Amino acid sequence: GPGGPGSGWPLAGTLLVAVAASMVAGGEDCLWYVDKNGSWHPGFDCEFFTFCCGTCQQRYCCRDPLRLLTERQQRHCLAF
Repeated sequence: GPGGPGSGWPLAGTLLVAVAASMVAGGEDCLWYVDKNGSWHPGFDCEFFTFCCGTCQQRYCCRDPLRLLTERQQRHCLAF
C-alpha cells in the first residue's frame, strides 16, 4: 500500500541501517591508512555517536551516515 516498504524510500532505509549499526558498534574505528602522498597514518577511535568517514586515502570522524566508511570497506582499501 502507499507508504509501505519499497515505496520510494530506499535511501531512508539505508540511512537508518547505517545509523543503527554505528550506534550498536559505539562508533566505527578508523583503521590505519596510507594517504595519496604515501604517508602512513595510525588508526584512531571516534567519539560516541560518530563513526569513521572519508575515503581510502583520507579518514576522519563524522556523524554523516552518507560518509560512513565501515571497517570492512577500510580493510578492502588495504588490499588495493
